Amino acid sequence: MRCYDNGYCFKNNGWIYLHIEGDPYERGLQHGYLMAREIELALKAIKYYVYFTTGMDFDFFVANADRMFKPFLKKTSEFGEEICGIVNGSQKAGIPISFEDLVGWNGFLELNDFWWPWKQKHSSSEKVKINKCSAFIATGDATKDKTIIMAHNTWYDFIFGQKFNIIADIQPSNGFRMLMQTIPGYISSMSDFFVTSGGLAGTETTIQINDYKEEGKPEFLRAREAMQYAGTINEWIKIMRQDNNGGFANSWLLGDLKSNEIARFELGLKYDHTTITSNGIFTGFNAPEDPRIRNLEYTQSKDYSDIRSEIGSRRVRWSQLAEQYYGRIDVNNAKKMISDHYDVYLNSYNPSTRCICCHSDNDRGEFPSTPSPYSLHGALDGKVLDATLGGKMQFEARWGRPCGTPFYAAKYLKQHPQWDWQQGYLDDMPTQPWTIFGIGMRGA
Repeated sequence: MRCYDNGYCFKNNGWIYLHIEGDPYERGLQHGYLMAREIELALKAIKYYVYFTTGMDFDFFVANADRMFKPFLKKTSEFGEEICGIVNGSQKAGIPISFEDLVGWNGFLELNDFWWPWKQKHSSSEKVKINKCSAFIATGDATKDKTIIMAHNTWYDFIFGQKFNIIADIQPSNGFRMLMQTIPGYISSMSDFFVTSGGLAGTETTIQINDYKEEGKPEFLRAREAMQYAGTINEWIKIMRQDNNGGFANSWLLGDLKSNEIARFELGLKYDHTTITSNGIFTGFNAPEDPRIRNLEYTQSKDYSDIRSEIGSRRVRWSQLAEQYYGRIDVNNAKKMISDHYDVYLNSYNPSTRCICCHSDNDRGEFPSTPSPYSLHGALDGKVLDATLGGKMQFEARWGRPCGTPFYAAKYLKQHPQWDWQQGYLDDMPTQPWTIFGIGMRGA
């Protein structure tokens, strides 16, 4: 276990557990010092990745992040101070990074996946097909004990998604304590699986929209503020709506552990829609249910009913699983659901991009479900929470594919040399056990 001031971190079954606490600068300093090496490796990978895939270097995105986000992230603000602390902590550990680089890093997903396609005005849906997650949240008659169950797996290109292996316990001097999955150097979750001492739990799946508001507030600031200061679902929604820029648009699945209510909050740029219930299930598959967002803002509306696509296929599969497990959903069945390999287009169990547990690296790409055959993209983790775990600020997580299938980089690149440009930037993901994480955990 590594320690610095009141912060510490340790490794556990593929994850890195990070505890930080205190005032903004103080907790940032702990984060930066303890995660310096991980931040350095993440930035090295993303600088290579973004130049290779866009032709623009990372400094270009950093400069635009500085231009757009500066009004909302002055160094005297709480989260500006936290980022300053991370920068100085990393420098203290011998890893030089700049404040501007770290702001660009925190905003990378919305810059790369939302702002850049909008700026380029790409008309091809292939250019903006960004499908990242599968998720559900359920309560009432849908679950075994009639209380909240939530599950999620993160999808992304492996070269970047393999950096999502941080479990952070953040104990701020003001606001609610947070336990969340995150990335080295990030102040928000970004993969978005969390529980707070305010009694809220949440997750999301991304929805790709076609517009962006440069003068708006970046999603990573709104999401972090909502996590730290929202005590109800409505407070969360109010914070996320304020100065919304359309960046990293999501279908949020939120649960209030105090009231046993769950919500689906779909947030585009021009439109948003909320449904709240104390009896049922909401699923996430990278598409909005609201017709206004789906038809007027969303870039993949045709995929909603196309079971050849990873959106249409998962929408149908989630409805089948919801019916199959209705009234019996508990942690064990939630793990089965989030690890599901049934391909509704081929009508068989077939690990592919069209499955809830995405395996694009196993997909031949015959249908409009992957940009390329055998893409280095897919599910990289699994997380599950029920009311008992959430009440103790805990959740259960598995690093690597939620189904447990291992991935070995050298073997894969030998079989698929078209991806040799990622040599040296990929990690192995051996089979790991499901592990319970909670606030205040200590390592050996």
